[in-house]
Amino acid sequence: MPLKDGTGPVGQGIGRGQGNGITAGPGGKCICTKCNNSVPHTRGVPCVNRECPKCGAAMTRE
Repeated sequence: MPLKDGTGPVGQGIGRGQGNGITAGPGGKCICTKCNNSVPHTRGVPCVNRECPKCGAAMTRE
């Protein structure tokens, strides 16, 4: 943040939403990338940090 005004190099992944100010919100589902199983999204827990309860693969946000 060279100017101390909140700007900085693009793509550094700083802060929530990876620096782009976009988040998915509190609702939705986490979907398994392998078997398509879905579970409700838990607020404050990114889907990418969850494992599918059926097959153990990585999950993603719907």
